[in-house]
Amino acid sequence: MPRRADAPPKTYTACALIIGNEILSGRVQDENVAFLAKGLNEAGIRLREVRVIPDDTDAIVATVNEVRRKFDYVFTTGGIGPTHDDITAECIAEAFAVKLILHPEAKRLLEGHYPPGAVNEARMRMAHMPEGATLLPNPISRAPGFRIDNVYVLAGVPQIMQATFRELSHNLKGGAKMLSRSVSCGLGEGVLAKGLAELQARYNDLDIGSYPYFRRADFGVTLVVRGTDRDRLLTATDEVRMLIRTLGGDPQDGASED
Repeated sequence: MPRRADAPPKTYTACALIIGNEILSGRVQDENVAFLAKGLNEAGIRLREVRVIPDDTDAIVATVNEVRRKFDYVFTTGGIGPTHDDITAECIAEAFAVKLILHPEAKRLLEGHYPPGAVNEARMRMAHMPEGATLLPNPISRAPGFRIDNVYVLAGVPQIMQATFRELSHNLKGGAKMLSRSVSCGLGEGVLAKGLAELQARYNDLDIGSYPYFRRADFGVTLVVRGTDRDRLLTATDEVRMLIRTLGGDPQDGASED
C-alpha cells in the first residue's frame, strides 16, 4: 500500500554489534563505532544502538536474531579472521538457520591474493560464509565480509572495516540526513538547564544536547542542535545563542554537519 502523502517519512535505523573479547577486556579500544555513526548518518540512517558482545556462540546468535528484527540494518565488526576464536561467520549462519559453506568466490579471492601454496587451512576459514550470503569487498587484504538479509558482517580491523563500508555505503537505502549546529559558551549547565528544557519543548522535532567541557584554563558547555529540517535547525540555533546572551554568556559557533 503506498504511503499517505501526509505520513511522516520513514526513519531508517541501524544497530552496531562490536564482537570481541579483546574489546570487553580493555586490551583493544574500539575505533569503529564513531566511523559507522558518521557514515550511516551520511546515508540517512540513524545508529540507534551499539552493543559490545563476547566471542561466544550463544551470545552472538541470540543478539543477532534480536536486533535484526528490530532495526533496518545491523552491522557487526570482528570475528571473521583466521584464528580459532573468529566464530562470527558460523554464528551468523546459525542465527539464520543456514549452512556454513566454502564460498567459491571468496576462495578465489584468497587464492589470488596470497602466493601459491600460502592459503592454508586457517586462512581458508575466511572464505567460509553462510549459504546465500553476498560478499562485501575488502580492498585491503581481500578476505571479504558478507551480507545476509539486513545483517552486514565486517572485519574488526578498523582500516579494513572502513574500506569495506566505504565500498558498500552507496548501496544503502536511507532517509533524510541528520544535520547539526553547535554553540559553545562559558556558562555552566545548571545555569542553562531551565531555558534549554523550554527550548526543547518548543522544538520537539529536534534534538538539543548539552555537553560540558573542562580545559586547563576554563570550563563551559557545548550545545548541539540536531535535526533534518534545516530551517527549523537554524531558527532553534539562533534561539540557543539568544538564551546564552540573555544569561550573560558569549556564544561561540562550533562545528556543523551539513
